[in-house]
Amino acid sequence: MEALVSSNDVLFVLLGAIMVLAMHAGFAFLEVGTVRKKNQVNALVKIMVDFSVSTIAYFFIGYSIAYGINFFSGAEVLAAKNGYDLVKFFFLLTFAAAIPAIVSGGIAERARFNPQLAATFLLVGFVYPFFEGIAWNGHFGFQDWLNVTFGAKFHDFAGSVVVHAMGGWIALSAVILLGARSGRYGKDGRLHAYPPSNIPFLALGAWILTVGWFGFNVMSAQSIQGISGLVAVNSLMALVGGTLAALMMGKNDPGFVHNGPLAGLVAVCAGSDVMHPLGALATGAVAGVLFVWAFNLTQNRLKIDDVLGVWPLHGLCGAWGGLAAGIFGAKVLGGTGGGEAGISFISQLIGTTLGVGIALAGGLIVYGTIKKLVGLRLAREEEFDGADLSIHKIVSTADD
Repeated sequence: MEALVSSNDVLFVLLGAIMVLAMHAGFAFLEVGTVRKKNQVNALVKIMVDFSVSTIAYFFIGYSIAYGINFFSGAEVLAAKNGYDLVKFFFLLTFAAAIPAIVSGGIAERARFNPQLAATFLLVGFVYPFFEGIAWNGHFGFQDWLNVTFGAKFHDFAGSVVVHAMGGWIALSAVILLGARSGRYGKDGRLHAYPPSNIPFLALGAWILTVGWFGFNVMSAQSIQGISGLVAVNSLMALVGGTLAALMMGKNDPGFVHNGPLAGLVAVCAGSDVMHPLGALATGAVAGVLFVWAFNLTQNRLKIDDVLGVWPLHGLCGAWGGLAAGIFGAKVLGGTGGGEAGISFISQLIGTTLGVGIALAGGLIVYGTIKKLVGLRLAREEEFDGADLSIHKIVSTADD
């Protein structure tokens, strides 16, 4: 790898990092458009500060856990290969920071600000890189075992499971521990509607995420030599499939329509380099249907108050993406078969299950411990004073 790295590779990965960094603005506006108006400032500040805390956690701890690399050498060493190792860190940091950005949407409007920052540090510093190292750096011999036993390693090209399923299932644990927003469900269990506060902001967030996603997926090659137009077109087909499926399943609801492409893109990340475009279209369409169905299920029947539907969108669609790579990546369905490395549905199933298990366990440990020690949720009397809050108060709390 040393001899193959060029200044073009550095620029390629840097542009990818910038595109994925821009996606965090998408996370912010998606949340701003969904939460009630009195909580919009809190949502904006939370995403920005979460990213900064994530950077510190990943720089000092997480990246070393995942890849065994630290940045305590001299500047001369760090500048080797035109600083490729540094921009690679930057690129992978933007993936890691997506975890708290995903969680943020699920726990919106009733989580305390500072405890969430503590959770962000622990998740990005320890929980996420633990599975990242297993899936993308061969830790603990897990990938080698899958390869020997089932003929292929767990394949997740751009993070359907490593990033999105992890974030979604961590969020589910946090949402359950927090409980529903005050007034969301009546004493009779009936759902009280809290409609999105700003559909244009919601749509803007979805568009920013959609455009940035081509950096998320295509630049996951991490070198000019590895770039593939197949990844780009598969991403396009998946977002289209997700949009149209959500349109029909959601009966033209604008919230579902703008989350549809995100569902498709979440699902196609894992297999975008091995699927046929028709397989990517099908993967996105299934994800669009899955998101709408699961969102209604969680809100209406399970009484889980996941504000942005991040568990259906990232948790379930991400897990589906891990499995879809093993289905539509097979040659019999037009895929590449995984090339020399091969692809196995059983390996995909086991790897996806492991990722979900680590996410759930990690989320319950982190949020459960914080809840016991300092509490996760605002006091009820704070939840109702949002209409007249000062800017300082809005930033410091999230009022229900």
